[in-house]
This record gives sequence, structure tokens and C-alpha cells, in this order.
Amino acid sequence: MLPVVTTVAPRWLSTAESARRLGITPRTLYRFIDEGQLPAYRFGRVIRLKENEVDSFIDACRIQPGTLEHLYPETVGSEPEAESVIGTDA
Repeated sequence: MLPVVTTVAPRWLSTAESARRLGITPRTLYRFIDEGQLPAYRFGRVIRLKENEVDSFIDACRIQPGTLEHLYPETVGSEPEAESVIGTDA
């Protein structure tokens, strides 16, 4: 007896669904597609994206720990200044 092979059809997302899922504007989505960062498929006048490829794109965009230090540089030799209290009488 031959083994039964089942294939799962891909789930297709519209550009609006994909942009919403990524939290970006449709314009940014089209730029990602045009730059080759995100695969998309044209069926006539309709553009669709595979859900698993959108999920893979999200995973590929994960920020690795320790790569954002340039966004919050520590200044050398400076300590936080104590807040001054205005209007207090001693």
C-alpha cells in the first residue's frame, strides 16, 4: 500500500491584511516587496502574500540582544544630577 501524502494549501493574505499584521502602512509593504525583502505574488490585478512567508519575514526581523546599545549610549564620567527642590525652606 502506498503512503498517503497530504499537502496543505498555503493561506493567502491580502496586502491590507499583511500590512496590518506587520504593523506597517501599505506603502511600506509595497516598498518591502519591490526591494525583494518580502515575496509576493500577482494574480491578475491582485497581489497576495503567503502567510508563512510573512511570518518568516517577521522572524527574520527579530532584533538580537545587545545590538541596540548605540540607541542609548552611556556618557563616560557623568553621573545623574540630583533633582533640585524649588520652594523649600530649611
